[in-house]
Amino acid sequence: MSVELQGLLPADYRDGSFIGRALAPEGPCVIAVREGELFDLTQDVATVSGAIARRSFAGGRSLGPVENGLPEGWSLLTPIDLQAVKASGVTFAISAIERVIEERARGDSARAAEIRASLEEKVGTIREVVPGSAEAMRLKDLLIEQGMWSQYLEVAIGPDAEIFSKSPVLSTVGAGAMVGVRSDSSWNNPEPEVVLVCDAHGEVVGATLGNDVNLRDFEGRSALLLSKAKDNNASCAIGPFIRLFDDGFTIDDVRQANVDLHILGPEGYVLEGSNDMRQISRDPLDLVEQCLSEHHYPDGFVLFCGTLFAPVQDRDAPGAGFTHKVGDVVTISSRRLGKLTNTVTTSRDAPPWTMGIGAFIRNLASRGLIDRI
Repeated sequence: MSVELQGLLPADYRDGSFIGRALAPEGPCVIAVREGELFDLTQDVATVSGAIARRSFAGGRSLGPVENGLPEGWSLLTPIDLQAVKASGVTFAISAIERVIEERARGDSARAAEIRASLEEKVGTIREVVPGSAEAMRLKDLLIEQGMWSQYLEVAIGPDAEIFSKSPVLSTVGAGAMVGVRSDSSWNNPEPEVVLVCDAHGEVVGATLGNDVNLRDFEGRSALLLSKAKDNNASCAIGPFIRLFDDGFTIDDVRQANVDLHILGPEGYVLEGSNDMRQISRDPLDLVEQCLSEHHYPDGFVLFCGTLFAPVQDRDAPGAGFTHKVGDVVTISSRRLGKLTNTVTTSRDAPPWTMGIGAFIRNLASRGLIDRI
C-alpha cells in the first residue's frame, strides 16, 4: 500500500516547490515535488543538505503524480539529514510567562494555576516591549526591583535570544512517525513551530513544520535540565516537506503564518491551539543571525522559531493542566506548509534511532552515492 502524500501537502502544492526524504527498500532517498509531480533526486544529489548547498532541486526520476503517493514499499522520512538541528525559545511573550511559571513552580503542575494568576498581572507588560530596546532594559530594572526577574525574562526581552541544540544530526522523525516523551515525565506538551531551513551561510532557503516536544516538569526543576527536557529519542518531529522559497512563497509568508495544533487523545479528549507568527517578539531573520553568530554549520542548519502555544487547560485533575498521554494523535498544520501528524509514545518505547551518521554514510557508499552527498 502506497503512502498518501496529497493530504500532507498544502492545498496549493502544485504552485510550490518542495524537497524531502523517503525511505526506499535500498535506503534513504531525496525526493521533490514540482508542479504536482513527485521526483526521486537521489542519483543526482544524495542528501537534502547537498541539494540545498548546490541549489540542486531540478531533474530527477519521475515517480508519478503526487496523488499516487509514494511507491510501494517506501515510507516518508524527516525532510532533513546532515543539518544541525537548532531551536530558539521564549520568542513569544506568553511563552516567556509560562517558562517563569514552570521555574517558580519547580516543575510541579499543581502549583501552576495559582502562580499564573499573580504573575500575569506583574510581568504581562513584556508583551509591549521590543527585546533589547531601552524600554526593555527599563522594564528589566523595574522587575529586578520588584523581585520578579528571571533567566527566562532575560532571553525574552534582553538583547540575546535563547538558542539551543534541539536534537543530534539524523535523529529527527518525520510525518506519520511516533513521537516520544520521556517515560518519567508527568508534565509535558507539544510545541507547534515553524522551522526555518538554512544553508551553511545562514541564508534561509525554505521552511517546514516542527514539534519541539517539551517536558515542562524537567525544565521547570532546573534550566540546566534543558537537554534532558528537549533531547530524547523521537522527541523532535519535522515535516512533512521543506517548502522552498520562490516568488510565491517567501520569508514574509513565514512572518504571517499561523500554525494550528490539534490533539486527539485515546479517550476522546480534544485540545486545539495555534501559534501566530505575527506575535513573535523577534524577527525570524534575527533569530537566524543569532543562531549563526560566531559559529559554523558547514552542512547547513534548521532553526525552530519558538511558539506561543503553552496549554493551561486541565486534562484530568483540576489545576493539573495539560500533559500528554500515550496514544495522543498530534497534528500540526499551516496553510502554506502542510500537515505534520504524529502519535505520542514514550521515548523508551518509540522505535530506536539506529541510522546515525556512520550508518547513513555506509548506506550511501554501498549504493555508489558517496560522490553525490
